[in-house]
Amino acid sequence: MGSKSSSTMQENSTNREGENNRMNFKNWKNVASLLSAAALALALAGCGNATTNEGTGTSQQPAQEQSQGQTQTDLKTQYPLTVTDATGESFTFEKAPAKIVSVSPAETESLFALGLDDQIVGVSDYDDYPEAATTKAKMGGITKPNEESIIAAEADIVFTGISMSEDAVKKLRELGITIFKTDPKSIDDVMSNIETFGKITDHQEQAQKLITQMKQDVADVTEAVKAVKPEEKKKVYIEFSPGWTVGKGEFMDELITVAGGTNIASDKEGWYEINEENVIASNPDVILYANDVIDENSKTLDQIIKARSGWDQITAVKNDAVIGLDANLLSRPGPRVTQGLKEVAKAIYPDLFQ
Repeated sequence: MGSKSSSTMQENSTNREGENNRMNFKNWKNVASLLSAAALALALAGCGNATTNEGTGTSQQPAQEQSQGQTQTDLKTQYPLTVTDATGESFTFEKAPAKIVSVSPAETESLFALGLDDQIVGVSDYDDYPEAATTKAKMGGITKPNEESIIAAEADIVFTGISMSEDAVKKLRELGITIFKTDPKSIDDVMSNIETFGKITDHQEQAQKLITQMKQDVADVTEAVKAVKPEEKKKVYIEFSPGWTVGKGEFMDELITVAGGTNIASDKEGWYEINEENVIASNPDVILYANDVIDENSKTLDQIIKARSGWDQITAVKNDAVIGLDANLLSRPGPRVTQGLKEVAKAIYPDLFQ
């Protein structure tokens, strides 16, 4: 396998308690700060979904488009395979990679879901799902992994996700590390990335089965909330780390809208720090929060939210509609993102999901 250049969450990934959760709070905030600056730059660059070019063909089409009309006999990758990641970097694979490292919890979940346990030789310090991921060699953090560990792993490909900046990716490439970055902005992007991983690793059949289930999850939610009239849509505020929310243009915003809600923070783009007065004025009907976050004072995120001045007058607080969700389902744009969608929908419209 070789690689060549064609152009140049925020994954909160732990469910640990005590000191580890306090570390999570700091990690969330640092990653969110990074994303708020990086998201606009990536958008302006027009980089998002991976693209693929199998065999000797010359056109590069989004991976998800290529899957339409595929039969089981088409699900064998034809090498050489050329793919392009979210940074515009082009990679050519002569065969399926034998050794894989992932330094992104979402990507790690995707790769395991495709049945690549034997090929995965290293993961980030925060990778905790599935259980098998905890047994793999640790490669350091999600924003700045351990370079020596990655080099020593001799991986054919390293996968990273939304938490690593393009600058950090570039520095790793300068060290000779072949690193593939994703930047999913929607559920479709997540599925497209999974399809691309399936192509790279010659696990296309597994990828299509997974995507089919994810599409069914979306269809189930869409069907359940379709009767909600526009004037009846609930206003939703989501907080994934103390003082941080998400606006339009990110997958977490889409979870709210597909679930039939209206994101009160969608007047801005990307991940950003909130204005508490604006949240009060918007008066959300439902407040969603990541349920594993504990700050340096050992306060949970719902305690922080309810203690803010004036927030006791918000409808969601008055009606006890401040609802904690599994942080990993909420924050990781991987194969369980549609499970996260279902949980968001149930939290917003519990009567529709009896």
